[in-house]
Amino acid sequence: MTRSILSRASAWLAALGAALALSGCGYNDFQRLDEQVKAAWSEVLNQYQRRADLIPNIVSTVKGERDFEQETLTKVVEARAKATSIQVTPETLNNPEAFNKFQQAQGELSSALSRLMAVVENYPNLKANQAFQDLRVQLEGTENRITVARGRYVKAVQDYNVLARQFPTNLTAMLFSYSVKPNFTVENEAAIARPPTVSFDKPASK
Repeated sequence: MTRSILSRASAWLAALGAALALSGCGYNDFQRLDEQVKAAWSEVLNQYQRRADLIPNIVSTVKGERDFEQETLTKVVEARAKATSIQVTPETLNNPEAFNKFQQAQGELSSALSRLMAVVENYPNLKANQAFQDLRVQLEGTENRITVARGRYVKAVQDYNVLARQFPTNLTAMLFSYSVKPNFTVENEAAIARPPTVSFDKPASK
């Protein structure tokens, strides 16, 4: 009986020691920061999807403008198709190549939308079109949300990566395969602050 009690006590102490060791070496911090990164990433994707959903309405409205630059519209449509065709999975966060591909596609879409908004300045009728202006406001609001969401993601990844690189928590990272995560770069960052809205439906006849 005594031996059994001692055995259970030893097991309990061993488990407690292991828990304290894991806590001290940053294991719990990795768990917490990894979840923060995932949550921040989810918000980034939500805002990018919001933008993609807006784009079809702008395209539809702009199509109604006579002699509008078709090349500009085509580039927006193609950039949206490319950005939305990329399959994003949880593994994307740990795959620099896939992450960069995603970032590049979103940057190209941002650039195409910025070009579209610049060209619209040459069309007074569009600028005076209330439906288009409403879409433009929604796009601008969405781009602001994207900027905020990206900023939070960048911060979350920075906190996680510091833990993964510094000693002694880098040993825990190696032991439990907590690899450094890719992050957004400053490339195309300026272009990412514009709002889109587009629809591929034909404009209503007048």
